[in-house]
This record gives sequence, C-alpha cells and structure tokens, in this order.
Amino acid sequence: MSRTAATAARSRWLKLAWMIPAALLLLAAVVLAARWLRETPGAQDFLAAYPGHSTLPDGAPVGIPAWVGWQHFLNSLLLLLIIRSGWMIRTRQRSIGSWTRNNKGLIRTKNQPKRMSLDLWFHLSLDVLWVLNGLVFYVLLFATGQWMRLVPTSWDIFPNAASTALQYASLDWPTESGWVSYNALQLLSYFSIVFIAAPLAILTGLRMSPSWPAKAPRLNRAFPIQAARALHFPVMIYFVLFIIVHVTLVLATGALRNLNHMYAASDGTGWTGFWFFAASVVIMVAAWVAARPIFLRPVAALTGKVGR
Repeated sequence: MSRTAATAARSRWLKLAWMIPAALLLLAAVVLAARWLRETPGAQDFLAAYPGHSTLPDGAPVGIPAWVGWQHFLNSLLLLLIIRSGWMIRTRQRSIGSWTRNNKGLIRTKNQPKRMSLDLWFHLSLDVLWVLNGLVFYVLLFATGQWMRLVPTSWDIFPNAASTALQYASLDWPTESGWVSYNALQLLSYFSIVFIAAPLAILTGLRMSPSWPAKAPRLNRAFPIQAARALHFPVMIYFVLFIIVHVTLVLATGALRNLNHMYAASDGTGWTGFWFFAASVVIMVAAWVAARPIFLRPVAALTGKVGR
C-alpha cells in the first residue's frame, strides 16, 4: 500500500472513530426526547387513538410460509454481496482485472462486447441473480395473497406508523404480532423496500450498465445517466440503514420468535429458527470471504475473457 493510500485509509478510520460516539450521543438524545414526549397528555392521547397497528384487508393470510424464509435468505445473501461489490467499484483505486463477454454464447450482439472491470462484472452478475430472485418473490407474493401483508390499504397507516416510531424511540416496544400482521411502521418499511427502493435500484443500475442502449436519444434525455448516478448510491445507503435497523429490532424484540417467523415458518419460541439463522450467517460470511479476485477470475472466465 502506498503512503497516499495509507493516509487516506487512516483518515477514513479517524472519521469513523468520531462518528460512532456522535451516533451514540444522538441516539441517547432521541431516546430521552421520546420518553419525555410520551409523558405529555397530547402524546398519550395520540398513542391511545393510534396504537400502531395496521389494518389488513379481509381474507389476508395468517402466518409466514416457508418460501418467504428462503426468499429472505437468498435476498439477504445477494444484497450483501451487491453492496460489497458496489462499494468496491466506488472505492477501489487499483483494478483487479477486466472481463469481456464471450460473444459466442446464447447472448450475441452485433457490436463487440464492452470490456469492464472484474468488480463491475461481479456486481452486474449479482444484480441479475437478485432480479431473478425478486421476480420469483413478486409472483409468489401475489399468487398467495401475501401482498396484503405488505401493501397499505388504509390512510390511518401513517399516524399509526408515527405512533410506532415513538414507541420504538422511547425503548418501550410496541406489542408485536408479526405472525398475524406487521405493525404500521414495519408495513411501511417493507413496502418501501419491496415496491420502491428495489425497483429504483434496478432501474438506476440498468441505466448505468453497459446493456443500456447508447443510441436512444429520447430515452436518454428522459432519464439522463447523471440522474441515475445521483439516485443509485443513496438507494444503497437506504438499504444499508434498513438492514441495520431491521436486524437490530429482530434481535431486540423477541429474537427466537422473530427468527422462527423468518427462518422456520413457525410462531413458536424454540431454537429452530436460530440455528437456520446461524447457518445463513456462516454462508454469508463464507461468500464475503470468497468474493476475492483469486476466486472471481476462474468463475468469470467461464463466460468471457479475463485480463489484467
């Protein structure tokens, strides 16, 4: 590592060292403010009127089927690697290699395939798998009626979500019944991830990818690449923040029951979901470690030419 790179890395760690205590102080201030607010008469009346529940349509399914658990794991694994590879594209200073698609396979183009970095190839390959997994999720979601658990159907979802946020912020957790229905804030959060953030990430990523048509002036004027770049990174940050909050609340609000919901298709409090969760963490750590040039190059060589 050069002296300049070492200095830059040290500077990033110093910024992180300042951010951690600042974040803790901010969190403490939010908790104190929320606990004070909850004691006011107006807030107590608001919490009584809007306890934080979400209203589901008649006929909404009860429980979380096993396919949701498998989809959750695959989505988590792919999203973890997508975030990692995207960060590498944004921050890596030295190229780890290049990849040029083999134009003799099923996908053939008239023009010569474009050369790209190995990091970009890995990122785009993961994107394709993530999109395919998402399509399966959407089909099953609407075919089984599970969409009713994720889509708001009443305007009172917003004051109930504000109520839930106040309860979380004051560390006086709302009553959880995720097996039957999510609370209002959960529902809005999941809806935003599934139906807003994910499609936006796909659309902006597609706009920046080599597969976007270069000779489409009207389309490119309607959706300029600068707009895609301005949106793509903040969407990634939103995913990261969602994951941090999501995992924290899963573990802090009844870990065993929540993990059984997500991994064992059960409303019990046994250890089955925990062991599935532990196994998924081991797989994700192994995938993170394996996402290195020494492993990526031979895989990439199966579908194209890998260079330095």
